[in-house]
Amino acid sequence: MSKLLVISDKNSKSLKLKNLVSKEVKNFQNQFSNIAIVIGGDGFMLQTLKKNKNKKIRFYGINSGNYGFLMNKFTSKNLYKNIINSKLISISPLEMIVKNKNNIIKKYLAINEVSILRQSRQTASISIKKDSNYIIKKLVSDGVLVSTPAGSTAYNLSVHGPILSLNSKKLSIAPISTFSPRRWKAKIVSDKSKIVIKNLNPSKRPVMAVADNIEIRNAKVVSIKSNKKIKFNLLYDKSRSLQKKIKIEQLKRETK
Repeated sequence: MSKLLVISDKNSKSLKLKNLVSKEVKNFQNQFSNIAIVIGGDGFMLQTLKKNKNKKIRFYGINSGNYGFLMNKFTSKNLYKNIINSKLISISPLEMIVKNKNNIIKKYLAINEVSILRQSRQTASISIKKDSNYIIKKLVSDGVLVSTPAGSTAYNLSVHGPILSLNSKKLSIAPISTFSPRRWKAKIVSDKSKIVIKNLNPSKRPVMAVADNIEIRNAKVVSIKSNKKIKFNLLYDKSRSLQKKIKIEQLKRETK
């Protein structure tokens, strides 16, 4: 890709916004190179990033969804100014490697989080290791999730996990509806860590592994690690950078 490209989700709101944006960018399309304007919600942005992981593209998101934490607000009058003055943020995804009950191994990327979730009415029974050491030998809960800083204000926040600064070089490991031990809380670990989650009772207590929104059922062992070889380049309006959005969420939590 050599010039500015406009892509959107397929719902009516996104397509309508795409028409408006496409008309606007005709005036300055050739002034930018290797930029994709992505119109949709956070889910569509995650999907688009993964599809283009091997391309050197900068992504400027415009929100047409509900929350749109990874996106910018659309203003037709200031679109050119917002893009040219935007701030670049580079983030690396998690790499999830899953071995299922049939010993089939699958690999996926997660930009926000990897979730291990119970697959039946039975609670999950899992162990969690960081590198060669146990974080917990047996956790009985609805599951656990491992979050990146970029994803720490998403699902991680809803299960009371810590909000991580983008430059923290940390990951969050947060339990979901803990049954035993009751007092086990979220842990913060280095983003250089290799996290291994094992299902202790796969026949009676099956679990699924989810990389953002890609689901693998009947997971036995899940290995999670940051993939620093992959960088996604995101553009944000100067007044609403991703760092500022995360800081706002941190302040909201502190004042509650």
